[in-house]
Order: sequence, then structure tokens, then C-alpha cells
Amino acid sequence: MRKHSLIALFAGLALSLAAQAADRWQVPVASKKLANGLTVLVSPDHSSPTVGVSVVYHVGMRLEPKNRTGFAHLFEHLMFQGTPNAPKGVFDKVITGGGGNNNGSTRPDFTNYIETAPVSALESILWLEADRMKTLDFNPATLKNQQDVVKEEIRVNVQNQPYGGFMWIDIGGLAFDKWENNHDGYGSFKDLENASLDDVRAFHRDYYGPNNAVLSIAGDITPAKAFALAEKYFAAIPKRPTPAPSNFSEGLNTAERRLVQSDKLAQVPAIAAAWKMPERGSKDQPAMAVLGELLAGGDASRFYQSLVKGRELALNLESLYGLTSIWEYDGPTIFTVFALYKPDSSADALLSAMDEEIAKVVKDGVDEATLKRVKTRLLADWYNGLESFLSRADTLAKLQTLWGDAQVVNKIPGWIEGVKSADVQRAAKTYLTVANRSVIDRKPAAMLAAPAAAADAASSAKP
Repeated sequence: MRKHSLIALFAGLALSLAAQAADRWQVPVASKKLANGLTVLVSPDHSSPTVGVSVVYHVGMRLEPKNRTGFAHLFEHLMFQGTPNAPKGVFDKVITGGGGNNNGSTRPDFTNYIETAPVSALESILWLEADRMKTLDFNPATLKNQQDVVKEEIRVNVQNQPYGGFMWIDIGGLAFDKWENNHDGYGSFKDLENASLDDVRAFHRDYYGPNNAVLSIAGDITPAKAFALAEKYFAAIPKRPTPAPSNFSEGLNTAERRLVQSDKLAQVPAIAAAWKMPERGSKDQPAMAVLGELLAGGDASRFYQSLVKGRELALNLESLYGLTSIWEYDGPTIFTVFALYKPDSSADALLSAMDEEIAKVVKDGVDEATLKRVKTRLLADWYNGLESFLSRADTLAKLQTLWGDAQVVNKIPGWIEGVKSADVQRAAKTYLTVANRSVIDRKPAAMLAAPAAAADAASSAKP
């Protein structure tokens, strides 16, 4: 009798989960691989006569040449400098002149080039993307110009900014051991200046072939039409050998790492605390997504309520996953909590408060109401992020590049929904440990100068 009841219960549960999955919005994804290895993705949506286009190359900061820090980012800039067929300026003029816009970005495991425009401009966009995939206008003047542009970007965004991006640049250098993972992807001026035309040619040859790329189109187009256009513009580009990556995997750290930095522009101290994350595709990845949201996802999070609202130790609090998102990495990455804190507080006080909240999760887990609220917010953020055609195309291209399967876009909501309290406890216990933590305490220069001056004075006063 009991056996029959359990069967009925499990059958009911299975039907309930199936019903949830059936009710969930499924992102339409059609895919095709061209003979030259280019993967083409199409997500049709005829609600607007526009398209989003993304071309993602499976190369980023992790694969840039040694002693060439910042090279992947520099190369991203060079991709907008024209070709023999479309000289400098044509790319922007064609796309923005047709009512669209474009951009690009570099991350540890990928570089993406994105455009959005009326669907009438799609063929022009594809021609331009195929053209720069075939060749670039390599010349000394363009290289020198973009070296200067990137150096100025570093001055503006890092060197002349309070805190200087230490929560996503320096913290990685502290947390990781291997050069691929711990160098500054923005680059040093010396390395940027030493980049040569031969470096540029080799990088384009090695990593910018069609077989190392994904083309994704979302919007007002059918898969048949999009595949035909991809064949028309990209099929003639020959595939090229891509170097095998080095082994840049790293295990969790076994002893806490601490660093104090001086900041001449900061008015108040700040802290970045980072923990190494589970590998992409691990069963703990969805649990870490829920745990990160629970602890540091906005004003309702436990860290915010404890450190900012309750004890008033910190002035604000944010979290980030390396340079990407919780779903967009293909090598070691970190979950980082960044906070400005009051001068009369301390990094140790903040860390102690964080540890208390983590310990509560390890001990008691998460009650069902809170778990449901956190997962609902994660799901809402996920679907909101897919709303625009540009973001949808780019997300599909990145998931295909990193996971080898763009359909992951429709699996992630189920993974989030499937996270239980015990999973969150396991993730907290495994990853958010003191031993696996790296901390940078960034203090205003005046704060560090005052104790040093006092120590010097005391030393001078000794007989």
C-alpha cells in the first residue's frame, strides 16, 4: 500500500516538474556547422523588424602570448581598424549609418563582436564580419594608434580611477598561481608597446579562423534565410589550425591570501574578498549561483543586510564573477565580494561578519521561502537578460563557445530551479572557506601614511 502511495507521489512530482518545464519559455535555437567549421546559430523572433548579431571567438586573455599582457584586448581594438576591402571607418559608418550600433569586448575565455540593426542591414553586417575574419589591414600606423588608445583606456579606467579596478584585476592576480589566470588582461604599457605586427598576424591566423568562431543571429529572420546568408558570406573562408591551449586548470587554494594596497585617489577604504569557484559544468555551479545571490545579490542579500544595514560596517556591497557571469567561464574563476567600508571599521571586521553569515548557511541551510525568493530573482534576471535580440544572440554564441551547446540557454532555468538547501550548504562548505579566500584591503594612501609616520616618530624618540 505504501509502495503504491510513493509511486503515486513520485509520479505526481514528475508531472509537476514536467509541467513547470513545459510552461517555461524556451529560446528557439537552430544551429548549423559550415564545412569550414563555423558554427551558425539562429533564434527567430519576428516581434520587431530588427536583428542582433554576435560573432564570438574562442580566445581571450587566458590565451594571449606570454609577455604580451593586454594583447587580446589590443587585438579586439585592431579588429575595428579596417581591411583592404573596407578601410578604417567603413565598419562603423555602414552599421551606424543604417540605424544600428556595434561593440566588442574581451574576457578570459572569449572575445565577442556584437551588432544590432534593422534587419535590412543584416547582409551588410555579415559581409563586414566575414571580411575582417578573412584579413585585417595590418600596418605600423594602425598598430601604434591602437596601442596608444588602449594605454589611454588604462589611464582613464584604471590608473586615474579610485580603486582602479582592483576588485577584478588585482584580486585575480592574488588568487591564482598560473600566468594564464593571474596576469593583468588590461596589460602593461611595456608589453603593449612591445607588441609587433608579427604578433598581430600570428594572433589573427591562429585564433580568428571560422572553425574557432560562432556566428549567432537573433531576431526577424528565419533559420533557412540566415543559414543561406552565412553560407554566402563565410563559407569561402578556409579553416585554420588553432593551437592547443596549455593546461591552465587550478585547484582550490589551501591557505588564505591577504594583501594591503595603497590608493592615492580613494577617500575611504575598500575590500575585495574572492573565493575560487567550481569548474564550469560542475554540479556545484547552479548551487553557487543561488548561494552568491543569497549572500551578495542586492539589498536583500544577507551580506548587505548584515554588513551595510545591520552592523553598518560597510557603505555598499557588490558581487561579481571574475570578468563575466556565473555561466560564462571556461577556466578557473572567482566569486568576488567588493565593499567600501568606514574608516573606523576594518577588513577583519567585514570578513568576520561575512564568515558568520556563511557559517549560518553551512549549519542551517536555507528555508524554503527564502530559497524560492532567491531562485525567482535569479530566473527573472536570466530571462530579462535574454530580452533584447542583441543580448540573446550574444548569450547563445557565448554558451556555444564555452559549453559547446547553445541549448544550455534552455537548461539553466531548470538547473536553478533544481537547487536544494543541501546543495547551497555543500557549496558554502566547499568553496566559501577561509583557506580558499583571497583578500585585498585597499586603503587611502593617507590612512597608510599616518601609522607609518607615527611609527617613525616613535622610533626617533627612543634613546
